[in-house]
Amino acid sequence: MRLQMQAIHFDADPKLLVFIQQKLDKLDTFYDRITSGEVFLKLDKSDSAKLHTKLLEVKLYVPGGTMFVREQGTTFEEATDLAVDTLKMQVKKFKDKRNNARAPKTIDGAVVEEEGVTVLTEETEE
Repeated sequence: MRLQMQAIHFDADPKLLVFIQQKLDKLDTFYDRITSGEVFLKLDKSDSAKLHTKLLEVKLYVPGGTMFVREQGTTFEEATDLAVDTLKMQVKKFKDKRNNARAPKTIDGAVVEEEGVTVLTEETEE
């Protein structure tokens, strides 16, 4: 998957970018149709403490939709792990919806069409 990563108002360590890429590449095992993504790394400076909260935003593009997650942590690695866990659930849910939408809808063994019900098997009386 092709990712575009941006560190907002700071220079990100190349090791961090490789870490994020490797973690997000694992999402391909759940859904291989992810086309690309964007990652934004931000420091939350609203805290008065010396340690800034790390914010990670990920937007993934798939045919027919996008997935977005925003996570925060004490480190970018922690935020990445949280984001990947959330994205796994979103990817699985998206994939299930797509697969269920393609499957023919049935009611009691009959395929439901837009105009009505087509019976697959007819019972005969003897």
